[in-house]
Amino acid sequence: MLHNAKRSPAGAFRRLDAYMEETRELLSTGSALCVVRGDAVVHEAYGGRHGAEPGSRPIDAASQFHLASVRKTYLGFAVSLAIEEGRIASLDDAAADYLEDAGEVPLEGITLRHLLTHTHGLRRGGEAGREFPPGTGWSYNNSGVNLLIRIVARVFGKPPAEVLRERVFRPLGFARTDWRAERTEELVWMDEAYGTDDGSEANLFANARELAYWGALHLNGGGFAGVRIAPRRVFERAAAVASPEGLPARYPRNGFLWQVQAGPSERSELGPSLPAGAFQSLGVYGSAVLVLPSHGAAAVRMLNGFKPNPPGYDYLADIRRFGDLVLEALECASMKG
Repeated sequence: MLHNAKRSPAGAFRRLDAYMEETRELLSTGSALCVVRGDAVVHEAYGGRHGAEPGSRPIDAASQFHLASVRKTYLGFAVSLAIEEGRIASLDDAAADYLEDAGEVPLEGITLRHLLTHTHGLRRGGEAGREFPPGTGWSYNNSGVNLLIRIVARVFGKPPAEVLRERVFRPLGFARTDWRAERTEELVWMDEAYGTDDGSEANLFANARELAYWGALHLNGGGFAGVRIAPRRVFERAAAVASPEGLPARYPRNGFLWQVQAGPSERSELGPSLPAGAFQSLGVYGSAVLVLPSHGAAAVRMLNGFKPNPPGYDYLADIRRFGDLVLEALECASMKG
């Protein structure tokens, strides 16, 4: 298990810790925070419990949270790896070229770029028809992601989960990151039923440290703690803006399923204070990984959003506040250090 520790000056993360406590009380029963610089943990904090029931297990460094949509960044890595290895010829290839049977899904004009950047225009839930022509709008839904799961399985000849296990989890000794179909003590379970652990469902779990290390891999170009798992280009490609040219400025910009800071957008999870090139992924239960190349750091917030959102809660304002406080803490730590 990889773990380096180089603690930041006392007090640098006080406001970020207070935010995590406040957010846990508001939205969930447990929380975890981990900040990595280079390949070293510089700050971490844990609070609350796995569930609301009395006697539920306390959250600690071993607790594995449900990542929900954060899992898509691992799928983005697999697509970038497939491009690097010639399994996929081009980001602008037609999606239909990599699918044997798309059923009634209208794939005409849709490329892999569109699927990776939520600009495909497909309706939610596989419904017939389109919301908009490919490349002209942005809509966050899983229709494109579900197609990418099938594409990755086809070009590698194995399920997406096995690709990640072979190329990432095992080489790096990640013992607390994987797709889980059965409940165990360390899982912060969301009372959902899953039929498989092959990567085709949204049941990827990880602890805070390993998710922060995942962000750090992108900072370090695929190298971490003396281990290199892929060429630098694989990670640089995945975290660079890939949205189609001509996409209206009001829409967020995406890399390979990451949101990337590339200018103001009213629908972006990244607030205007974050520097250009920052990138982030957020899951529905509250877990998020934020990468700040300008500061050489990755920060992870983990929540288990059991509770209904309180009246007036604005998830965009909340996740932007997290980013602002991470940036403030890193700059404070640098000044004190």
